[in-house]
Amino acid sequence: MNRTVVFFHAHPDDEALLTGGTMARLAAEGHRVVLVTATVGEAGLASADLSAGNRLGSVRQRELSTSAEILGCARVVLLGYADSGMAGRPSEAPEAFAVTDPETAARRLAAVLDEEDAAALTTYDAAGGYGHPDHVQVHRVGRRAASLARTPLLLDATVDRRALQRAVRVMGWAKPRSPDLRASRFAGLYTDPGDITHCVDVSAFLAQKREAMRAHLSQTTADGVERNLAWFLRLPAPLFRLAFGREWFVEHGRTAARPPSGDILAGLPGN
Repeated sequence: MNRTVVFFHAHPDDEALLTGGTMARLAAEGHRVVLVTATVGEAGLASADLSAGNRLGSVRQRELSTSAEILGCARVVLLGYADSGMAGRPSEAPEAFAVTDPETAARRLAAVLDEEDAAALTTYDAAGGYGHPDHVQVHRVGRRAASLARTPLLLDATVDRRALQRAVRVMGWAKPRSPDLRASRFAGLYTDPGDITHCVDVSAFLAQKREAMRAHLSQTTADGVERNLAWFLRLPAPLFRLAFGREWFVEHGRTAARPPSGDILAGLPGN
């Protein structure tokens, strides 16, 4: 049975990095994949020429459209909130997503879920993965929207923190230029493997995932300094598969089992 799955993300490029393989896999299986993005990421890090004025937001919106097409999305919805910036360098925009009324945002997202008769919604874990204020708000807003729309299945898109730490250690030989990519940094981020309900094998869709990541060219450098995305895109195929060949989810109301399910729609009637 074909379903509609709505993926709710904070900024352009989040969809490719965190759930791109699952989106491509579901689309290939005949399901309707809808991408909802809270902001266009206009407060993100980028080169100085892109950060001037409002150019970055327009560029990232185009990049998002390209990524969504690569991943097989049937529809892209922009909620239109301002990017809140990082906790250490917050945006001063009055419509910043992180400080908007969660109930109002949830009703806007719920309207999309109702229009689509969505069978499932993905958000982020309660900590927003790595703590970005917009990611934390995605969790709050998504959870409330699923309740308002009575969406049958709600999942948090996350990462197995131990698998992430192992991958970072192995990939260390490639000498990442960012100090953020060290295994110890992820000790308390994302999700403990014991809480993960789904581990999706997306290795057959890594070509689409990599191209979707590549679509977000604005996020590869900032003021002449290479960012993590550029390094990810240079990884040789075996290391790229190690880092991005699986995607993880926690289904609300489901007890984690070993091994985790490989199908995020397994909990729906008829599957």
